[in-house]
Amino acid sequence: MPAIARSAAKEGARFYWHLGDLRAIYDFDEDMLQSYRVKGQHLTISSYERSAWVDFTKNQVAAFSIPFFLGIGNHETVPGLKTREQFITQFADLLDRKELREQREKDAKLGAVEGPLRTYFHWIADGVDFIYLDNATDDQFDDDQVKWFKDRMANATQDDAIRTVVVGMHKALPYSMSQGHSMNESARGEESGKQVYQALLRLQNDAHKKVYVLASHSHYYMEDIFNTPYWRSNGGVLPGWIDGTAGAHRYALPGTDLGRVAKTNVYGYLLGTVNPSSEPLGAIRFEFKELRENDIPPSVVSSYTDQFVHWCFAENTDVKSTAASVEQ
Repeated sequence: MPAIARSAAKEGARFYWHLGDLRAIYDFDEDMLQSYRVKGQHLTISSYERSAWVDFTKNQVAAFSIPFFLGIGNHETVPGLKTREQFITQFADLLDRKELREQREKDAKLGAVEGPLRTYFHWIADGVDFIYLDNATDDQFDDDQVKWFKDRMANATQDDAIRTVVVGMHKALPYSMSQGHSMNESARGEESGKQVYQALLRLQNDAHKKVYVLASHSHYYMEDIFNTPYWRSNGGVLPGWIDGTAGAHRYALPGTDLGRVAKTNVYGYLLGTVNPSSEPLGAIRFEFKELRENDIPPSVVSSYTDQFVHWCFAENTDVKSTAASVEQ
């Protein structure tokens, strides 16, 4: 994450958007174990559970000089260990960022019912409505969140100033190329996820807004994730990406029916450029920025050792090769 922070700042990014899974929680994170080893200390279960999110803030969020928007993932809701309510309490400052608070105030003036802090939110900037949806648990999206989202779609349809909607979430919407690790994991997720997908299709096809959908639950990079037989036969294909490459244990790619570009055994982030030259107003060009071992800041290498940093690139994976990718 410090390498991502440095690269994003160099690229002139306006903000960084984290789509969930801050720490493993169900098991020790390797970097936290290594930090204790370097200091000659032992990391206990109780110390880990108490400090995991604090460590995330200290060693990941604090690395960014640009605004940091935080989403919730399934590792923030591990039964018996972490809850949605604990997440809201721990990260209230990020969920109540100035941009999000001011957007809630604007929505309230338009008649939206705004209660306490929630794990789903949105903000509008430069004609783009950035929406985060919470599907961290199998009971989501619940009815309240679906209603809130459909209100956002109605507003985007009516507001000529909104040209583009970018929806981020942790698990990919149903029937993507990562179907086995997505909202298809539960009946409620599948049903409510289809509602969201269909609402976005209407926004794209009927209201003629630009729509982009991002997820991160699967720990690899993949483009064009909704170009599947199901969506080609049931309404159409939305532009979609999965990017779960910010440091977690990396997964094997799911199979042969993959998107235009699919990569594992890589680390990096997705850089979006709004209104790129030679493209229609409201378009966003997304580009995967891969990070190499020599991109890790020297301060991080010295804190964890170069041997450990190399292990992260060479061994932190289900696919024991230097790289795995498909490009079509």
